[in-house]
Amino acid sequence: MSQVTAEALDAALRERGLRATPQRRSVLRAVTELGHATPEEVCDFVETHSEPRDSVNLSTVYRALELMEKIGVVSHTHLTHGSPTYQVASHVNHLHLVCRGCGSVTEADLDLARPLAAAVLAGSGFQTDLAHLSLHGLCAQCRGEEGPGSHGHGHGHS
Repeated sequence: MSQVTAEALDAALRERGLRATPQRRSVLRAVTELGHATPEEVCDFVETHSEPRDSVNLSTVYRALELMEKIGVVSHTHLTHGSPTYQVASHVNHLHLVCRGCGSVTEADLDLARPLAAAVLAGSGFQTDLAHLSLHGLCAQCRGEEGPGSHGHGHGHS
């Protein structure tokens, strides 16, 4: 997982005349440490891992994430029908593989989707945003098979 430091956040905010508050730093720390996280998960992480003065509510988390996405520090994707999932912007060069059986989210090389994106562009003129692509299906363990990546990052099986 690529790390974004508090100092990098401070610099990005200062360039735009904004302050790096303890709450913004805590939100960034949560996104960095969690890898893929919904605003609710970020809020829970901040509440359990931060000083009381850094406490945040959900609306503060949403505003901080929106600001950090606007300045290019984090990005989001939609892995479920619920809240968007955030990650550090430097960690977007992968596909999200979402298992409908166990709910795990694993990663695959983005190069696997490039032929599909090229075919879509050639066939329809539509340019695909691969950084927001997630594929939904069943992981090898839920299908009852052992295969590449069946014990991948963030997998819900023991």
